[in-house]
Amino acid sequence: SQQKPPLPPFTEESAKQKVQMAEDAWNSQDPEKIALAYTEDSQWRNRDQFLCGRQEIIAFLTQKWKKEQNYSLKKHYFAHSGNRIAVTFQYEYKNAEDGKWYRAYGNENWTFDENGLMAIRNASINDVAITEEELLISSPKENMHTGVVR
Repeated sequence: SQQKPPLPPFTEESAKQKVQMAEDAWNSQDPEKIALAYTEDSQWRNRDQFLCGRQEIIAFLTQKWKKEQNYSLKKHYFAHSGNRIAVTFQYEYKNAEDGKWYRAYGNENWTFDENGLMAIRNASINDVAITEEELLISSPKENMHTGVVR
């Protein structure tokens, strides 16, 4: 079976590595590449949507980035235990439908299988309208705050 190190049980260092790997993958905006980090039957709750499996993940992410343009994400390690990791995150995007900028704030709970693939992803996300001048993540990284920003 395919492995995606680091493998559980996670240490704080390996959990933080997993978080950075996820951030880098999502910022690539490559749905096929991203889907390989999940089990074949991975279960997702993303806002009010429920997905199952890599094909649904690929379809979801493809549609997501048609709407969410100029996407830029920052994830923050929150906690871990055994095969689970919790993160907070924020991302910014320009909505293709209304042309406005948004910052999304969220929390994710991840559960991994023994091969280091994510089997469960539960995400709660809220969007806030912002102006282009309020962009933080899309700005140079040294301007990025840690934790929750307003």
